[in-house]
Amino acid sequence: MPSLPIPTPRLFTFVGDTTGPWRVERAHCLAGDPLPAASRVSIVAGFIAQLPQGATWSLRGITSNERYVEQTEKAALVSKQQGLGRPTATRAALIPIRKKAAWWALPQDARREIFEARSRHIEIGLRYLPAVARRLHHCRDLGVDEPFDFLTWFEYAPGDAAAFEELLAALRSSAEWKYVDREMDIRLARATP
Repeated sequence: MPSLPIPTPRLFTFVGDTTGPWRVERAHCLAGDPLPAASRVSIVAGFIAQLPQGATWSLRGITSNERYVEQTEKAALVSKQQGLGRPTATRAALIPIRKKAAWWALPQDARREIFEARSRHIEIGLRYLPAVARRLHHCRDLGVDEPFDFLTWFEYAPGDAAAFEELLAALRSSAEWKYVDREMDIRLARATP
């Protein structure tokens, strides 16, 4: 009998701690309440029932299907996107975001119109592939107690830091960002063993 593939975990827990493979270089609260300070970040595949000693926060999210992407856009993203964990990508950013209730009150087609037709979210992101890799985690699907709606994890090489800043500036100046009411920007460097 052929063996079944091991399923890829969809739930990830980000832990702000004093240990972990990612060293916090800076953490900036752009909107809403900040997270408590942490010197390191770990990413755990799955759920953790209790924070490790010394940890100050945890954020959970699940990977899911792309919700606002059309077929041609998905094909373009897949053809250019590279995976996480590249040896040269020693810089990262964890950007948790929560959107206003007004965003969620809109029907899906209206959110799509703001997301791409007006804000050009996908078009902007495509300009920075493959240099910047990313994975989006949905928190809202886990329940109303989650403090953010999305956790976006980005990885890039130090030489692509300026391009990453351009990417963020373009997204944050878009119509979509008028709906953001909580946002953290946590910059990290891969810790050396």
